[in-house]
Amino acid sequence: MSPNGSDRSSRRPMRRKLPQVLTAGLVLATATGCTYKDFPRLGMPTPVTEEAPRILSLWQGSWAAALATGVLVWGLILWSVVFHRRSRTKVEVPPQTRYNMPIEALYTVVPLIIVSVLFYFTARDESKLLALSDKPKHTVNVVGFQWSWGFNYIENVPGSEGDAKGDKDLAAIPDKFQKDFPENAGGVYDVGTPGTRNPQNGNPGPTLWLPKGEKVRFVLTSRDVIHSFWVVPFLMKQDVIPGHTNTFEVTPNKEGTFMGKCAELCGVDHSRMLFNVKVVSPERYQQHLKELAEKGQTGYIPSGIEQTDPARNAEKNQL
Repeated sequence: MSPNGSDRSSRRPMRRKLPQVLTAGLVLATATGCTYKDFPRLGMPTPVTEEAPRILSLWQGSWAAALATGVLVWGLILWSVVFHRRSRTKVEVPPQTRYNMPIEALYTVVPLIIVSVLFYFTARDESKLLALSDKPKHTVNVVGFQWSWGFNYIENVPGSEGDAKGDKDLAAIPDKFQKDFPENAGGVYDVGTPGTRNPQNGNPGPTLWLPKGEKVRFVLTSRDVIHSFWVVPFLMKQDVIPGHTNTFEVTPNKEGTFMGKCAELCGVDHSRMLFNVKVVSPERYQQHLKELAEKGQTGYIPSGIEQTDPARNAEKNQL
């Protein structure tokens, strides 16, 4: 058998398998949990806050830019493969091009433009997402600790006496955030363990209650190591750092129970740092706070490690 004949016979099995490989690839691409309605979100969950669509838009824009860049690069690769492939009849080395200044300038300018555009939209949206209102409707101090979460509801709750401003258990929170606390807010709290479960659906972790349609400020503090507060359908997360206080605000716009977790590797039981977020009507939210007070869960749990004087002074300079 000639060498040409053996080459043709070896290629036949590959040609027969090609349809099978393409079919398997099509099945893998389509046999997922996503539907055509999920495709525009590009893997993101359905937003449940007024702020989340801004994050979704940034995500979609980044994917569009990446796809456009990829199509351009793939097109150039295919064009060079097709039109600059070696000819069967010519074996000489083709002309070599060096120091093409227009092309080199293009390779430098285009990436700078891409990075600059992405930086602009990211900085614009980040400044909006982290902006704080003068007086939030509600304030919740989220306390991360190994290996669960605690929630201080800094509110005026019937049956709870005290004042959050200057409270020793909230000493880790800087004055610039405490000044926005409501007057004479005795407050209530809820705290979980890794074995805590939501009584409605059995999901692991404590449950943070939030009112629908009302702005909530989260004040994030840690008792030990760095954690990360991530409510999945909020489409954003923020680190919970000992000795430093992070804050952000959201307005929930969809009732339901949603999953939350720690998104920072914080030790051996990091995977057990789960929690739930239950968004209810404002009336039901106030009723829940009264229920916590009736259970005796009044006042606040210790919020975490206090900031050092240099850190406090640095934040004062930023005011």
